[in-house]
Amino acid sequence: MPRVPPIAGKDDVPADHHHVVDDVLGVFGRIRGPFSVLLYSPEMASKLLPMVPFNREGTIVEPTPRFAGILAAVREREGAYVWAAQVAAAQRAGVPQAMIDLLRAKGDPAALPEDERDVVNYIRQLMRTNRTDQAVFDRLKERHGVKWLVELTAIANYYAMLCGVVNAFEVAVPEDGDRLPA
Repeated sequence: MPRVPPIAGKDDVPADHHHVVDDVLGVFGRIRGPFSVLLYSPEMASKLLPMVPFNREGTIVEPTPRFAGILAAVREREGAYVWAAQVAAAQRAGVPQAMIDLLRAKGDPAALPEDERDVVNYIRQLMRTNRTDQAVFDRLKERHGVKWLVELTAIANYYAMLCGVVNAFEVAVPEDGDRLPA
């Protein structure tokens, strides 16, 4: 049960911020998940919303390593709603189910291809300690460049931040959404 009534439409937001609701609807087609809470602060929601299309289409980080980072971050933050939404997006993007299953179980990434293994280790380290090992950082930087690594890091942290919102406000996971273990 959410801790506050979720914002469901324009009637729940002051009229001078209806354009923000329109923007959310333009990105998602409906108001859901973190934005059902973030719209309590339409000014902030309007600043965070552009990250969604950037994360989908604007980044140079390819889908499989991007979702490896997103799902690793979300799993560490136990963001059940964000997990369900991002698993569905990862599946649509063709991310291997074995990688999704491994991340859900917080399994050993040793069986993953080198790039995804490094991404998972890098993001797990960052989520757990706010630091990363120099070796994994250097491998990703050498393989992909600084811009790629900046984008991966920021994207994973964006989704970790969304986990904080959905967890604090107890946003319910969609009935048909992928579930984290209890």
